[in-house]
Amino acid sequence: MTTLIHPTAVIHPGAELHPTVQVGAYAVIGEYVKVGADTVIDSHVVIHGRTEIGDRNQIFPGAVIGSEPQDLKYDGSLSLVKIGNDNLIREYVTINRATNAGDATIIGNQNLLMAYVHVAHNCVIEDQVVIANSVALAGHVYIESKARLSGVLGVHQFVHIGQLAMIGGMTRIDRDVPPFVLVEGNPSRVRSLNLVGLKRAGFSSEDFSLLKKAFRLLYRSEYSFTQGLEQLDLLPDHVAIQHLRQFIKRSQTDPGRRGMTPGGKRKTTED
Repeated sequence: MTTLIHPTAVIHPGAELHPTVQVGAYAVIGEYVKVGADTVIDSHVVIHGRTEIGDRNQIFPGAVIGSEPQDLKYDGSLSLVKIGNDNLIREYVTINRATNAGDATIIGNQNLLMAYVHVAHNCVIEDQVVIANSVALAGHVYIESKARLSGVLGVHQFVHIGQLAMIGGMTRIDRDVPPFVLVEGNPSRVRSLNLVGLKRAGFSSEDFSLLKKAFRLLYRSEYSFTQGLEQLDLLPDHVAIQHLRQFIKRSQTDPGRRGMTPGGKRKTTED
């Protein structure tokens, strides 16, 4: 099994690598790193700190994982990066560990982070998220499962991005993005439902009908945004509607949240 580790790789004796892990040329792996079965760590990858990586991940050349947060409050505490299974982490991705002791930057399962993505301290990325090239996530960003972020955009700290949301390229994201919608522009605006994403996710005609009603109430009706949110309570009980309602309410009430991305020209979330 030693043939799976290139002779030029530098691996601290304290690191815990499953025997099936492959390590490429000139990779550097630190003392407190743990890596699960069948993960491939390509050439010139650097993995620092208390970083836990699961099974069957592929980490491409030049990625840097577990380095200190770019946060002036960081005092050297033992914080973490936790990465699940079956992720693709492409060239020159950077993933910083959390700021405070015991906290973690978390990446779930089956995500694709394309080249030059930056994941800052305390971010959480759930499962099956795709983030395209040169996207920068500031600290404490939370991305729910199956969201899609197009290339060359920035996400403000503490922003939450909802399940199955789609964000267009070069968009400025400085407020929460609700689930199931397409957001685009600078300043960013909610444009429509993410119809392609919903179809690919297997949503039924009933699901589409309810989500279209919810979208019209929030963004295309004569109701204010607040009134439209109240009208969601009158729709049939459905898991997607429940999630949308809860996401919006928490965006507006939870401490530290930044409020919702507005709709198009006809309505804003402040109406």
